[in-house]
Amino acid sequence: MIANLDGMKVAILVADGFEQVELEEPRDALKAAGAVTNVVSPADIVVRGWYFTEWGEEIPVEVPLTEANAANFDALLLPGGVINPDTLRIIPKAIAFVRQFVSYKPIASICHGPWTLIEAGAVRGRRMTSWPSLRTDLSNAGAEWVDQEVVVDRGIVTSRKPDDIPAFNEEMIALFGKSRSLASRTA
Repeated sequence: MIANLDGMKVAILVADGFEQVELEEPRDALKAAGAVTNVVSPADIVVRGWYFTEWGEEIPVEVPLTEANAANFDALLLPGGVINPDTLRIIPKAIAFVRQFVSYKPIASICHGPWTLIEAGAVRGRRMTSWPSLRTDLSNAGAEWVDQEVVVDRGIVTSRKPDDIPAFNEEMIALFGKSRSLASRTA
């Protein structure tokens, strides 16, 4: 059963070079479950994807990072791609934005996306997965890295690669729905 995310607001934080399918397919799944998504970026107008081995399409930025406030969102999606998270992790405003989600709101991160979580100090003591080249980075930052298509641990769902997107989407929607259910019980 798909969770009902009607009206849930999800920020999708990306810079140029995000892996196109890792943004588009999870975004489509979130929208199908009823969520409202907003692309947040250090770019002001458009951000350009990466499509496996070459530049992909431009997509509109709906909320410039300079105007983004985590209080306006219920969850965060961090697509991968090598260029995207490597860029985000050196932008203090991006890291501050991610940190605002870490303890209180669910996060979904795929492929190289966990680089941003490492920089935000969000991985220590968590069980996670990622693109295999991040194994040492995650381990050095205190995470337990495992080679599984999807892992959920204390409010963060991670996945390895585009082939894992169906399982990632399922767990992301379940996690976001669960957090929404918990939030409504405590309100």
